[in-house]
Amino acid sequence: MATLGSIPENQSPPKHIQHHPTSLRNWYKKINWLNTTLVIIIPLLGLYLTRTTPLTRPTLIWSVVYYFLTAFGITGGYHRLWSHRCYSARLPFRMLLAFTGAGAIQGSIRWWSANHRAHHRWTDTMKDPYSVMRGLLFSHIGWLVLNSDPKIKGRTDVSDLDSDAVVVWQHKNYGKCLLFAAWVFPMIVAGLGWGDWWGGLVYAGIMRACFVQQATFCVNSLAHWIGEQPFDDRRSPRDHMLTALVTMGEGYHNFHHEFPSDYRNAITWYQYDPTKWLIYLFSLPPFFQTHSLKTFRSNEIEKGRLQQQQKALDKKRQTLDWGLPLSQLPVIDWDDFKARCTDDGEMLVAVAGVIHDMSLFVSEHPGGKMLIKSAIGKDATGVFNGGVYEHSNAAHNLLSTMRVGVLRGGQEVEVWKKQKTEAMKGNWMQQVTRVEKLVEGAVAA
Repeated sequence: MATLGSIPENQSPPKHIQHHPTSLRNWYKKINWLNTTLVIIIPLLGLYLTRTTPLTRPTLIWSVVYYFLTAFGITGGYHRLWSHRCYSARLPFRMLLAFTGAGAIQGSIRWWSANHRAHHRWTDTMKDPYSVMRGLLFSHIGWLVLNSDPKIKGRTDVSDLDSDAVVVWQHKNYGKCLLFAAWVFPMIVAGLGWGDWWGGLVYAGIMRACFVQQATFCVNSLAHWIGEQPFDDRRSPRDHMLTALVTMGEGYHNFHHEFPSDYRNAITWYQYDPTKWLIYLFSLPPFFQTHSLKTFRSNEIEKGRLQQQQKALDKKRQTLDWGLPLSQLPVIDWDDFKARCTDDGEMLVAVAGVIHDMSLFVSEHPGGKMLIKSAIGKDATGVFNGGVYEHSNAAHNLLSTMRVGVLRGGQEVEVWKKQKTEAMKGNWMQQVTRVEKLVEGAVAA
């Protein structure tokens, strides 16, 4: 019997709105209007206001400076400090990152980090909150402006964040933090600094936040779409300098997904990763604000790189003709091999226990036809490998494409060994006989 508030046994629970076909009656229910307002409507309003709001030089400089401050709040704070715990930071620095991160208008630390941990845990699956498998536009901004089914998103552990006083306070007061850090603070600086209150709001506030948002969103979309995969290609993350330039160094995403606990995204001196540089800078005197910077062992990094290079080489190797594998070749007896050469006139040569058909190559041999013809029906291993001429790697590769069989018994041919043994015995017996005759002659004399 159904109780108050329960679902009758003969009925299934109602589907989430996203699982219903879109129609004129329900389309607006599929929109997350709060996020849509923050990442689309307000930026469009700011873009409209730029038509009537002059951009002064001081406001431009302040907008750029505050752009990098709030972007670092995301890359160095939300991402590398709180999502991945790549390093530790002292309270003043954590408070600064919480403030500037709020100014980027991308949610609270707790909300952002929970989604990002789910992204790493469930990359490229339906449980990934912004999976690129659902489309480039979805991974960039669609996942924010559409209401998602909470039952689908993968769960992650954020108990460490719940024990961080800065994270807890910012999460509870995020609305106020956003309002002040994103719009009021940049407007106050421009207003009190050089009297450009409205320009401070439009450019250093609204438009600056829009650019930071779009830059961060590129990590979810472009960093899974363009670039190379030097460490692993089983999933979508990629490395690309363009994405790194746009995202303050977050574009080396293939490395990051392989080694997420490393405070670096770029590991070579020429790769652009200002977030890494700033984290390291603040660990030095006189700042001493960051410490315990984590780096993955270089041995494991290079192993991953080498394995991926080997995988690429193996893939390239499959496109080339290396001859039939030995396992697919017929096994031929020595007598049959000889008979095919003498009776059937085939131009077969044995090298290293493998029989090769030289008929198409005999006229092209750089050393002339006679050398090959002299080896027909014989084991030319010694001749090929230095007895007459030690052939090049290219010659070995070319020879492999001429395989037609494998000699039974392997490389050492028993018939030849017997012939050599008998010949040696014969020579020895002849020498003994001659000595005996000489001795007999001497005695008779």
